[in-house]
Amino acid sequence: MRTKVELGSQILDFVRSLAPEPRKALRVGLHRLEKDEGDIKGLEGELAGWSRLRVKSYRVIFRCVIEKGERIVRCEYAERRAVIYEMFAELVRRQMEADAPDQ
Repeated sequence: MRTKVELGSQILDFVRSLAPEPRKALRVGLHRLEKDEGDIKGLEGELAGWSRLRVKSYRVIFRCVIEKGERIVRCEYAERRAVIYEMFAELVRRQMEADAPDQ
């Protein structure tokens, strides 16, 4: 099955903001996702259903979906390891609240 990697705007902006060496490392890591390679781990708790890619001191949070016979890796958020999980969990909570029907 063919795999396509999609990068969200936050990831593109984050990668562009980095110095050349870490920028290159993240780009290589993201390309390796097409082959399901790299230091990948499923997340737990309120981030269950998401996975992370570790590249040096950076983390990329993504989710895999199957659409029209194609595996799509949707990379949503990238940041330094020290802050990414708390920041992304807050974004997920806000999105869920915004998507919830009014009661």
